[in-house]
Amino acid sequence: MNISVLGLSIDCADAVKLAQFWADVLDRQVSPRASAEFAAIGPDASTQLLALTFHQVPEAKTVKNRLHLDLISTEFAAESDRLLSLGATRVADVERDGARWSTFRDPEGNEFDLVAG
Repeated sequence: MNISVLGLSIDCADAVKLAQFWADVLDRQVSPRASAEFAAIGPDASTQLLALTFHQVPEAKTVKNRLHLDLISTEFAAESDRLLSLGATRVADVERDGARWSTFRDPEGNEFDLVAG
């Protein structure tokens, strides 16, 4: 097999604003020449992080995501607080089968999870 995942594309209203939120979350840089229409966070080979691209679309988000990011941290409480300070909104806290995570929304309403690792 000769196929792999390059990255994840995210529809949004303001690509540069949402890309900067995710760059801050992941401690990465937004690629040069970002604009409200298109922005990217390049892949990071040293940590095996995928590229994230952000594309401006005319329609607003209206339903739950069918795909979302799962982040993991050994400093769950501190990172939860940091996500909130960056503009995320907490949606739910879950404990199930010995696992613990929180679901958040980014500034444009896209859901993602932070898992306690």
